[in-house]
Amino acid sequence: MKQAFKIGIFVGVFTSVITGVILYIFSSLNTTQIIKLSAVILFSITSIVTLAFYYYLQARFREIYKVINKALSDNQQRGGINAFAEVEKDVLNWADKRQNEFERLKEAEKFRREFIGNLAHELKTPLFSVQGYILTLLEGGLEDEKINRKFLMKASKGIDRMTNVIQDMDTITQIESGTLDLALENFNINQVVGNVFFELEEKALDKGIAMELRNNGKETIMVHADRSKVTQILYNLIINSIYYGSDNGKTIVEITPNKTKIYIKVIDNGPGIEPQHLSRLFERFYRVEKSRVRNKGGSGIGLAIVKHIVEGHKQTIKVESVVGKGTTFTFTLPKKL
Repeated sequence: MKQAFKIGIFVGVFTSVITGVILYIFSSLNTTQIIKLSAVILFSITSIVTLAFYYYLQARFREIYKVINKALSDNQQRGGINAFAEVEKDVLNWADKRQNEFERLKEAEKFRREFIGNLAHELKTPLFSVQGYILTLLEGGLEDEKINRKFLMKASKGIDRMTNVIQDMDTITQIESGTLDLALENFNINQVVGNVFFELEEKALDKGIAMELRNNGKETIMVHADRSKVTQILYNLIINSIYYGSDNGKTIVEITPNKTKIYIKVIDNGPGIEPQHLSRLFERFYRVEKSRVRNKGGSGIGLAIVKHIVEGHKQTIKVESVVGKGTTFTFTLPKKL
């Protein structure tokens, strides 16, 4: 305390003396000389402060170095991991994460381009067909009774196909964004299958395909699910079996209950699907070129929607196929509560 008091008195006296000397010198000088002397004094003070700050930083860095060096020495003595190695590991991990994120972004961009391209194709094909039919009618076909109704029906089917694509896109967008709620209720799955059979009867007859329900003679098999979504599942699977099944073949829907679930199979005896394609069938717009071509119709995302709806019910779906014998889709639904 006494030492600090003495230092304070010394600094005060020293500052007073220096200030007095500077004022005495300034009083004997003219304006120009005062400006020059002020510049010299300012430069000197700045240099002294800068030099002092430099030595202060140098001293601090020396202290930090000593602390780090001591920590490393202590760590090594304890058999620990070198701190620099830990830092290097953290940096490499960070770089790997950034690289993985970059790769995911590239995949997402690739998917976006393919998705838009496929969607454009799905809409372009029926749009051009409708345009062709309408132009033919406008150029004189409307007065020809042999083709006017026929071409109007074809144009109507083209518009229906575009509508289905847009509706399917809306459905899958809602499912993936989590905005599509399931309205769960108890209902007879046999009735839903019968309704879908009735709706697709004309398409099946056009290819000579017979549709059969196998349920071990049980007229009532109750499930707890969203009726409209289950109808959508069955519609997509059954119409696929008609589109890609063999002419004059058969589509079978087989329903088998167990203690907690209902197993539903949609079976066709078409050309089948090669093994390398099976794992990708539920991808949007994925098509097997040889057996499932675009001119069959559909939106190209029907199976993707089926998978999302089934998983939305916390159930599973799988596909099995034998080339030359046919394909079977099997999914489950929860039994009535």
